[in-house]
Amino acid sequence: MSRFLVVRTLTLLLGLGVASVIIFLSLRLLPGDVAQVIAGLQASPERVAALREQLGLNAPLPQQYLSWIGGVLTFDLGNSVVTGSPVAGQILEKMQVTLPLVALSMLVGATIALPLGVFTAVRHGRRDSRALSALGILAAAVPIVWAGLLAIIVFSNWLGWFPSQGFPREGWAAPGRALLSLALPAITIGIVEGAVLMRFVRSATLSALNAEHVRSAMSRGHTRLRALILHGLPGVGLSIVSLLGIQIAGLIVGAVVIEQLFNLPGLGRMLVADVGQRDLLKVQSVLLVLTGIILVIGAAVDVLHRLIDPRMRTATA
Repeated sequence: MSRFLVVRTLTLLLGLGVASVIIFLSLRLLPGDVAQVIAGLQASPERVAALREQLGLNAPLPQQYLSWIGGVLTFDLGNSVVTGSPVAGQILEKMQVTLPLVALSMLVGATIALPLGVFTAVRHGRRDSRALSALGILAAAVPIVWAGLLAIIVFSNWLGWFPSQGFPREGWAAPGRALLSLALPAITIGIVEGAVLMRFVRSATLSALNAEHVRSAMSRGHTRLRALILHGLPGVGLSIVSLLGIQIAGLIVGAVVIEQLFNLPGLGRMLVADVGQRDLLKVQSVLLVLTGIILVIGAAVDVLHRLIDPRMRTATA
């Protein structure tokens, strides 16, 4: 296990290194001049040239990359070239909105998907199962923007249950209002992602019901549901853990869109604004942080697999 942890950690660091290079080079392909954006369209060429020199934009790309990644390695993400504010502080501030939104969305999605996925598998072929499966396919096919707009119209404008825009200025110092402002966005993302997860849980549960060890338990007198719970669901759980790890990326992408729609001051909204302003240092730091979160979750899923399933530990050894 210790050898696996070392290898997995090295793989994680290698992945972050490759991702940092791809992010850095990709952003340099964007049209527009950062110095021109900061100086303004009416600025003289001399002013723009001086600003480019001041920001280090005239340095060779390898030098710019090494300067940035050297700061990252010392936990210094630098300052925004547009506002001059420390990037790390802004990321931490915005994560107080984005991470709770992602966590709540996952909670909503899992609450919907796990029981309904198992139910539709156990009731396979019956009317209620077919109806729920069709509803899941429909929900999974709805674009996240349409789902958000529909949620605002129904639950905010018509019913008035949730606010449709904004986040409390006091932040989490007002926890009730903060949770309420995230409730509708989390429900929107959770329903769409939960519909995808429900179909996977249904498929995995059906496979478990047809597995030899589950059928053997049923032949010994267990009911179908009891045999599934005792002998089938542990194996299904491993697959679900893997899918939840993969869905984190989808949840983060959904959060970027939903934060714009619900006017939430999170990482996604900040990222979109910074791309428009060509604040490249800030954008590349935010993208690297998000990539790091996804890679860490992937590594955590791999470790959980080996802790839960002794066969994987034996195979690794």
